[in-house]
Amino acid sequence: MKAIQIHQFGSPDVLQYETLAMPQPAPGEIVIRVESASVNYSDILRRSNAVYPFPTPLPFVPGSEVAGTVAALGDGVQGPAVGTPVFGLAGNGHNGYAQYVATPAVQVIPILPGVTMDEAAALPVAGTTALLLLRESAGIQPGETVLIPGAAGGVGSYAVQLAKLLGAGKVIAATGSRGKFESASALGADAAVDYSTPAWVDEVRALTAGRGVDVMLEMNGGALFAQSLRALAPFGRVVVYGMASRQPLDFDPASILQFFYDPSLNQSIHVFNLGLWFGMRPEAAGKAMGDFIGYVASGAVKVPVTTVLPLSCAADAHRMIEARATTGKIILKPWLDI
Repeated sequence: MKAIQIHQFGSPDVLQYETLAMPQPAPGEIVIRVESASVNYSDILRRSNAVYPFPTPLPFVPGSEVAGTVAALGDGVQGPAVGTPVFGLAGNGHNGYAQYVATPAVQVIPILPGVTMDEAAALPVAGTTALLLLRESAGIQPGETVLIPGAAGGVGSYAVQLAKLLGAGKVIAATGSRGKFESASALGADAAVDYSTPAWVDEVRALTAGRGVDVMLEMNGGALFAQSLRALAPFGRVVVYGMASRQPLDFDPASILQFFYDPSLNQSIHVFNLGLWFGMRPEAAGKAMGDFIGYVASGAVKVPVTTVLPLSCAADAHRMIEARATTGKIILKPWLDI
């Protein structure tokens, strides 16, 4: 079979299009014939050997989300039957950039009617992350104001929609260029700011009558993180779930002392990792994934798949994400190269 394999950490150029042996299902596993593989920022972190909670020994095939049809069942697996359209998480959070993948049966879900393969492949990681960020980590309450940087990206585009469904009074989209405002607005954002401009925090303050936002999802890191704290309202919560800038969080610990001196603030910082939710709070994570899939199947949440590439172009997909040149999700198609 054809797959993308990494033999050394580095730039997108280390993504090699190769021929590998077909996977065989171990007991409790399902082999999926992959029709669509989603590209996530976590794939880039693994490829570059950046800070990541779980080690990825070389060589490895990246990719954590796939959709396709059941090709084989391992011992002890009763279904879904061979040929059933399914989607799910690839084993160990990688191995998805391939024509076939073996993964535990408990991580595989039949595709609901009305959901395409490309849409299904874009659901498990980004969608579950967005819902857990808002509902569990931030504890969003009806009427609160939410700021979503990266609102045109995979997690961000879901978070805009989910924040409205969860009762947010105002959703402010933050993007790296004004050209992405239209995408965020189409998903339900009430307002937008360009966080590449020096005055973006002042714009957020103006949009909230000087009060600031109750909830913010932070995925940039670097200097933008420190700037973001100035956009928080009293009792505001910021949830950090990424570091797209590849820069450490620019944060002066001494500044937190103001939280003690000004009792009106009571702000908090949370850090999020999806893998630890599935590993340590699997029931909550599983419920969030099921709830999110229900939103998609009902039409309440749209899946913004905007770029489809052959599997052999995986390096191009990574370059696009690193350049922040995408909106929505990128899907790799393992059978377009034949």
